[in-house]
Amino acid sequence: MVHQYKNNGYNIVLDVNSGAIHVVDDVTYDVVALWKETSHEDIIQRLKEAYNEEEIKEAIEEVAQLVEQKDLFTEDDYESYIGDVTKRPTVVKALCLHIAHDCNLACRYCFAEEGEYHGRRALMSYEVGKAALDFLIANSGNRRNLEVDFFGGEPTLNFQVVKDLVAYGREQEKLYDKHFRFTLTTNGVLLNDEIMEFANQEMDNVVLSIDGRKEVNDRMRPFRNGSGSYDLIVPKFQKFADSRNQERYYVRGTFTHNNLDFSRDVLHLADLGFKQISVEPVVAEETDDYAIREEDIPQICEEYDVLAKEMVQRKKEGRDFNFFHFMIDLEGGPCVAKRLSGCGSGTEYLAVTPWGDLYPCHQFVGKDEFLMGNVFEGLKRTDIRDEFKGCNVYSKVKCRECFARFYCSGGCAANSYNFHGNIHDTYDIGCALQKKRVECAIMIKAAEESYL
Repeated sequence: MVHQYKNNGYNIVLDVNSGAIHVVDDVTYDVVALWKETSHEDIIQRLKEAYNEEEIKEAIEEVAQLVEQKDLFTEDDYESYIGDVTKRPTVVKALCLHIAHDCNLACRYCFAEEGEYHGRRALMSYEVGKAALDFLIANSGNRRNLEVDFFGGEPTLNFQVVKDLVAYGREQEKLYDKHFRFTLTTNGVLLNDEIMEFANQEMDNVVLSIDGRKEVNDRMRPFRNGSGSYDLIVPKFQKFADSRNQERYYVRGTFTHNNLDFSRDVLHLADLGFKQISVEPVVAEETDDYAIREEDIPQICEEYDVLAKEMVQRKKEGRDFNFFHFMIDLEGGPCVAKRLSGCGSGTEYLAVTPWGDLYPCHQFVGKDEFLMGNVFEGLKRTDIRDEFKGCNVYSKVKCRECFARFYCSGGCAANSYNFHGNIHDTYDIGCALQKKRVECAIMIKAAEESYL
């Protein structure tokens, strides 16, 4: 499979199965478009009004060479590998600890219902958290590097337990030859010097929630009394990011139907000095007034183009920053299993509620049909695990012919379930936007190569 597109003056040809990317001239671009269904003679006849015959013949020779080298129109060798992926022994490598089912903000789009997750407000006890880490170690097999995200709600509402669990984890590392990679997601309201200092010592990554411009952020991320959070959190986030040398963090925002000009929010965050930025589309019910709609897709795609072009320019000027959805590794990238099956929810990655219940990920918490077990008693619903284990780009009809499948790995299982009632479908709006992001990310790489 080959995907061709034009972006920001570049003609880009992606060979999907090999991952090879070619930036080509106009004549080669047009030759590639005709290659599979047209003879060489017919290609010359169809293009000779636009190009001279020698140009066309030279392009044909170049394309033929790429095909012979298996850099273009390659066969899919991955599907035969999927059986090995699904038969791999299941080990748990990551937990999302819901350290607090409570929050001090009232974000309008929060899937966790202000931290309650369709249930009750609660804080995780040290005993439950300790059992969760024990469960992770016991189910991690030979894997040494383990990940634990302190999540909520708002985890700083229960920060002493966070500190105690980190200390316990460091003790267990020595006993079991494991290494914990701890991360923290916070809205910043309770951030102070003590929390920042602790996070800088112990957290491999922190996620700082902010939506962008003041008016945008405060519309969607207010306090319970309706006042905005922007003025309080921005100085704290700037200090925190600088204290981490502008590394190992993200400011993470959400854009909605109300700010389809979200590239301005990304650039606003960059102008505030942040170097690691993620602003993602909201996923919401169609009945929500802020939900992304199908008719919004063209404007959103234009915004991604605007953002990508500006990032190229800022890179040239030495004012670059990273945008999470444009970060793409064209040389190494994820292993084959990760490319085919995605984040590992329900198998390698599980969410833990404050009382110790296990779910496939944080977005399934509170859905009784996805309750998999408990950290004290272990995994009971292995059928749920096996269902997620069989979820991959070949189990999804919409993914099989999609050029972006090895970059998004089939998309989010929770979004698929929420919109279609099963995890083997795809969230259509999300797919359209993901394809555009992949195109922009590749264009940025092409631009970097052209001026480096």
